[in-house]
Amino acid sequence: MYSSFHSLRRRKKFVLFSALLSSGLCGLYAAPAAYADDTPSPPKPLAVEPTISQSSSDLGPDPEVLVRPKNSPLPASGVPISPWPGLATMVVPSTDNYSSRNNFHKMELDDLSGKEGVSWLLPSEVDAQRRTDMDDPYYVPTAGSGHLFQPIMPFRERLQKKGFVFSFSYKGEAMANIHGGMQRGMDYVHELTLQMNFDLGKMAGWNGWSIHTLLMNRAGRQVSHDRVGDYYVNLMEVYGLSGHVVAHLVDFYAEKKFMNNRMDITFGRMSLTHVFATSPLICSFMVTCSAPVALKVDPGFAVYPKATWGSRIRFRPTRDTMMQLGAYQVSPLLNNPSGWAWGSENTTGVMLPIEFTWQPFLTRNRLPGHYVFGYAHDTSRYPDVLGTAPANKVVAPHRLSSAPMDMFWFEGDQMIYRKGGRNQMAGGYLMAGYIHNTPHVSSISDEAYGGLSFNGVIPSRVTDRLGILYSWYHVSHRKELGQIYAQNAGLSLGAQVLAPQTDSHVIEAYYAIDAFPGILVQPEFQYMIRPGETSRIPDAALVGLKVIGNL
Repeated sequence: MYSSFHSLRRRKKFVLFSALLSSGLCGLYAAPAAYADDTPSPPKPLAVEPTISQSSSDLGPDPEVLVRPKNSPLPASGVPISPWPGLATMVVPSTDNYSSRNNFHKMELDDLSGKEGVSWLLPSEVDAQRRTDMDDPYYVPTAGSGHLFQPIMPFRERLQKKGFVFSFSYKGEAMANIHGGMQRGMDYVHELTLQMNFDLGKMAGWNGWSIHTLLMNRAGRQVSHDRVGDYYVNLMEVYGLSGHVVAHLVDFYAEKKFMNNRMDITFGRMSLTHVFATSPLICSFMVTCSAPVALKVDPGFAVYPKATWGSRIRFRPTRDTMMQLGAYQVSPLLNNPSGWAWGSENTTGVMLPIEFTWQPFLTRNRLPGHYVFGYAHDTSRYPDVLGTAPANKVVAPHRLSSAPMDMFWFEGDQMIYRKGGRNQMAGGYLMAGYIHNTPHVSSISDEAYGGLSFNGVIPSRVTDRLGILYSWYHVSHRKELGQIYAQNAGLSLGAQVLAPQTDSHVIEAYYAIDAFPGILVQPEFQYMIRPGETSRIPDAALVGLKVIGNL
């Protein structure tokens, strides 16, 4: 009996030692290898302690999925030096390091509760967040990883230590209509972007404060209008809203992080699509960058590079959820094309967006997902899209003279495999979304999309990315009805509308080649069904090339 008792004690000690070893390995795999400044990150206390029942699958990701490409310009932790190209269309975190090193995240927010939210409902063997927190941050290096001009890197690093970081990039797009549409031919557009961030904590001792600015130059013509015959869907990303000005002012806003990196607030001149209804995956596609089309065409939705006065507050209630809400001035999208003439803007109302995100991490390979639910109310009064016509020719019962606008959106993506590292973009995603606008006052009332974004399709090219996206756009029944009334009354629908409009479809495919540090080359194919949202033009096929260079 004495021997059995000691044998039982030895078995318990062995199980306990195994559990401790498992939790240690789990933390080793899950914690970022380094911050952007290569300072090791401390582990964050776990919301749920590991138990001795952990299986071998809890030991961490498969080692082969964590192998980084040789000479990869991306840091081991996946945390890039800020700012980097594409930052204007995603969450813009503070770059200061005033907060305590006990904070887990370098660039994202820490949570308020230290607990799990929705993910707690998942089985323990699926929910990786029960054992550890996850790495920074969520981004796609849409402009290529690294910098083109390496000799100035020591100078950039000295400036960063003093609180100033900058990014200068070129983005050029050429797109040719090779089949269908209105006519064959090619159009070209480009943008030059200068982004600057000022860390006031390092510059003036104002801990947690930073200033963000962005200047842009755009020029060119849109193939959708010239060659295809569609005026809702821009098939080239770099077009519109900024006008042909030497330096269009996009951003000029302040950010304050407080509550020890658990909440931040921004205020000033900014676009809603910096943080609302967007994601880096969405913005790797030409058609949906920087937000789905159904939101970009809404007059009150300040879509990049259109900026208005506004403010937004953001926080994480739990480790796997995020909330943000804001209030923004509403002015017509084409108002103030230069971005500098603030006094000439015509304010029509206030936009009030709110967004909830669930971010689970699944299985031993820590596969991240992002499930976004958003709503926005625009207090502006918009005319009924049914339109107007002489009373003796058209009878339109139940017409609304004007109404505010409401917008709902869901955007979801889920990594289904990990390859090439531990950061959130080292893997392949499936994605889908749906948008609905108030039909009485919206031209595009509904949009749905679905697609994929995969890296490592060619085994030796882990930092390249393949994207395929299908999108459906539905014209408001109210607008279609108004066009039918007008056509029956013998009225013109306008030079750009060939018949009452219903819906259209776009399929976009790209392969982004991370050619070398600072250069991204992205061949494109697009196929549009029913351009102009009518059957008068059956389809159009386009090929193109996007090149992005980052100084």
